[in-house]
Amino acid sequence: MDLIIELILLIIGFVLLIKGADVFVDGASNVAYHYKVSTIVVGLTIVAIGTSAPEAAVSITASLAGSNAISLGNVVGSNIFNILGVIGISVLIANLKVDKVLIKRDFPFLIISSIGLLLVAYLFGEISRIIGAIFLILIAIYIYRMVKQANENKENNGDNIVEAKISIPQCILYIVLGLAAVIIGSDLVVDSSSYIASLFGLSQALIGLTIVAIGTSLPELVTSITALKKGDHGIVIGNVLGSSIFNILFILGISSVIVPMPIEPKMLTDILIMTIITILGAIFARSEEEIDRKEGIVLIILFLIYMTFIIIRN
Repeated sequence: MDLIIELILLIIGFVLLIKGADVFVDGASNVAYHYKVSTIVVGLTIVAIGTSAPEAAVSITASLAGSNAISLGNVVGSNIFNILGVIGISVLIANLKVDKVLIKRDFPFLIISSIGLLLVAYLFGEISRIIGAIFLILIAIYIYRMVKQANENKENNGDNIVEAKISIPQCILYIVLGLAAVIIGSDLVVDSSSYIASLFGLSQALIGLTIVAIGTSLPELVTSITALKKGDHGIVIGNVLGSSIFNILFILGISSVIVPMPIEPKMLTDILIMTIITILGAIFARSEEEIDRKEGIVLIILFLIYMTFIIIRN
């Protein structure tokens, strides 16, 4: 009986995710249009932070509960799914154009953040409060420079700006309601999936890297697909990159400032894989400044291989 209830909650969660993401993208996009801000910037900030809210909630809660394997696994698994799953599935719908700014600024910053996490894990074996504080300072500097650069280049946004379709008050309402639905839906999906997975005796690390990671990344996936259907390519890649950067620097930063986060030795392999996958995503993006369906299929295949690997390993 409990299993049936959890399955029903899982379905409700998916419905809230899909509808919430649609409403959220409408609100966020139109805010950009009103203020002549590039959708790329909106994707890297508002949408990325909004869709990363479930990861933040899960990781912070897990850290406070002493479940560091779930907390770190959630972030690493989410970033891997962002590159392989979200981008891979999105480009099956349509080839994904990648702005030069993302290639030159945001992909390199994500790669550096990933390498930084790998070095911290290898050299120290934990994310201390000091390192967490450094992560938070870096994300603050990143957002400040990005917004400043966007304001300086407003006149060059051209193709990324269209006329707004709804008023600012409506935009705010859409963003709040959409984000609430996304967070609630993601929470239901994660809780239900975790419960169902636990029935089969899966470890915390495995649950963090798979069920929880994919569950909390569903907002990124649904938001990206919805944005792509609306023609907002900037929000798609911006959402993925911004969310992944936010996951490493903000979520791990705030979680470790609250409670220092030990890193299990076997997680080194997953962090290394995450870094390699991020570099691969950047290489694909540089190729003719777009990611096509063939590359998307490669990404999806790699994700399935990774899932098989960690299931066998754990």
